[in-house]
Formats: sequence, structure tokens, C-alpha cells
Amino acid sequence: MHVRVIAFGVLKDWLGGPASSVELPEGARVEELLAGLKGRLPEGAVRSIAVSVNAEYASADHLLHEGDEVGLLPPVSGGTRHGAGNGVYTALTREAIDAKGLVEQAKRPEDGGVVVFDGIVRDNSRGRRTLYLDYEAYEEMAERELQKLAVEARARFGVRGVTIVHRLGRLEIGETSVLIVVASGHRAEAFEACRWLIDTLKKQVPVWKKETFEDGAVWADGEPFPEELRAAGAEGADGK
Repeated sequence: MHVRVIAFGVLKDWLGGPASSVELPEGARVEELLAGLKGRLPEGAVRSIAVSVNAEYASADHLLHEGDEVGLLPPVSGGTRHGAGNGVYTALTREAIDAKGLVEQAKRPEDGGVVVFDGIVRDNSRGRRTLYLDYEAYEEMAERELQKLAVEARARFGVRGVTIVHRLGRLEIGETSVLIVVASGHRAEAFEACRWLIDTLKKQVPVWKKETFEDGAVWADGEPFPEELRAAGAEGADGK
């Protein structure tokens, strides 16, 4: 059988391209696909990645089928717009993010306040001068994960409204890369939800950042995936 493998971020560079067709025996699982990549990735790299099958996170023992789309996801760097209603709005966009407008849009008379995280592109990183950033995403999957996070935050912290917008493509210094707005009747819940959202987004929404400096470019090291999202069994796949 054949499956379509899509690599993102630095994995795309290591594997020589963004997508390929891989032939596997009938009944093969994710772990067998990972084992076949052993010689094409740096030592230990397989242990840090997550895998998706048809835009859903998958474990190593997930059974593959003819025509499946398998995503290879390095730790994330942490458009299409989606409004789920009930106080949730999420979006991926290639246009400049209107932070002021989105904050105003998020407010309601019953709210005691809003808490905002506005992530902007700074002009330096690792002691080097940054020229610009490029963001890419596994868009179908990222859209789903943003929605899940927004819905979970409302349920977990009891806030009324959650807005999450993430920029893709080329970003210049000073531009907003991600905006999170949490509206609530009480400040404590809003602060807690906003902090949880950006921290969790950076760990599990499949968006990657490439930094271009005066003297070269590099994919930013992502935060490790939560243990439950890593491709379980990867240690065996690369022999470590």
C-alpha cells in the first residue's frame, strides 16, 4: 500500500522535501513508517516528533491504510477563519492581525475585563539580529487544534469568550504573530486562561517558525510535545 507523507518545519529540510509517497506492507503501523526514516534523520530526532494521520494526532501503533496522509511534526513554535459560536473565535491568517479591532470585537457588556497576549516579532534572537520570520502550519490540523484549545479554555476556566488568531507567511519586525484575547466576568480566570492558552498552543498546535538573520536562517527549536502526543514507541524506531 502507499501512504502520503508530509513533513513540516526542519523535518522538511532533513527529508529533502515537503511530501512524498511511501510504500508500506499491508497492515503496517506508524512505528514501521518511523523505523524506515531512521537513516534519514539526525540521531534521536524521531523521539521528539509527533505524528498525525489524516490530520489527527496518532500513536505508534496506529494502523495505516492505503491513501492515508501522514504528517511528520517537529516540536511546534509555538488563512482560514473559524467561528464556533458560543464565545469562541479562532483563525489562521496571512494578513496583518488587527489586534485593536479584535480586542474591541471580543468585549461584551457582561464582561469585567479582557486579558490580551499580543506576541510580536522582535529584532533579535540568540544574540543575533533578526531580519524577518516565516511561519508555516499544517493548516487543516492547526485549525482544529486552535478550536479545541479555545473550547477547552472556556470549559476549564469558566471564561466567557476566547479569541485566538495566528499569522502565517512572512512577518516583519514589530508585527503580531499570535493574538489571544480572553473575556471574562472576573480577572483571575481570564489571566489564568490566557497564560494556559499561549503555553499550550506553543506545545501542540502545528505551527513552525523559521528565523532569518543577517548571517543565515534557522528553524526555531520548538517546545517538546506533551508526552501523550509524542509518537509512542519512537525509542524503538530509532534504536535508542
